[in-house]
Amino acid sequence: MQSFPFQPEQASSIAKSVDQLYLFLTAVTLFFTALIFSIIFYFMVKYRRRSPNERPKAIEGSFPLEVLWTAIPTLIVALIFVWSSVLYFRNAEPPKGAMEIFVTGKQWMWKVEHPEGQREINELHVPLGRPVKLTMTSEDVIHDFFVPAFRVKKDVLPGRYTTLWFEATKVGTFHLFCAQYCGAFHAGMIGSIIVQEPDEYERWLAGGAPGESVEQAGEKVFQASGCPTCHVADGTGLGPSLLGVYGNPVKLTTGETVAADDAYMRESILLPKAKIVLGYSPIMPSFQGQMTDEQLNNVIAYLRALGKAQPKPKEEGKQ
Repeated sequence: MQSFPFQPEQASSIAKSVDQLYLFLTAVTLFFTALIFSIIFYFMVKYRRRSPNERPKAIEGSFPLEVLWTAIPTLIVALIFVWSSVLYFRNAEPPKGAMEIFVTGKQWMWKVEHPEGQREINELHVPLGRPVKLTMTSEDVIHDFFVPAFRVKKDVLPGRYTTLWFEATKVGTFHLFCAQYCGAFHAGMIGSIIVQEPDEYERWLAGGAPGESVEQAGEKVFQASGCPTCHVADGTGLGPSLLGVYGNPVKLTTGETVAADDAYMRESILLPKAKIVLGYSPIMPSFQGQMTDEQLNNVIAYLRALGKAQPKPKEEGKQ
């Protein structure tokens, strides 16, 4: 069995829980398959016609039996629903303090950007025992980020952000696949997740090509695009101040309130007239086609950093 494993090794904090649910579903399926076919064969033999003139007795039915074969499947389905829902919600929200990494899918490669600025293609280095949150988007078609050993899988969509998190529990190199057909060379869109001890990971970071962090790169794009002209820190510009905005509710001219998350920031940059902040005019131009996905990721990382800052008070005499 070691040379032909029943399933991929468990290498993340959620892998065991996912396998337990999967094995339960498999066991239930096999049990009822065997039970139903056994009953069918038993009835075929016991109630077979022994002569051409034989007529079976009429069966009136059994109320207790009807209740039994309705109640048992209902309880099993309810158990599966509750179990899978608890597991889903537990794995849907990354823990606070998770290391954030940007991933961009492109025919036919994975581009990765670490918060410190290191970039990788078809490889992702992560430290052992630390939650990692991936913010993912696609430059072209739908891809799917799938790591069997971690039991994590999520669609990567063009024009949108999706998130995925995991915490590696084993040191080693693990397969990364695209699990959504994405074109002629889909089968070649593979990579590796390289899990290292924390000290070794820090040495890898230090030994990488020196570069600016994603926040610093995002600030440069933010400045070069002329954003500070309108988004003045003290709120006196033509656009709202972006200090302390990320992660908080934003009220719109329609009366709605939305969360200022990655998706909202991306939409506001590419389609600024889609959601207008209350008290401001729809004068911001669209940057669609003017920024690459990598530049967008960097700007959003910068805005996320601004979200931790406190808004500056307006200067006296300014409205």
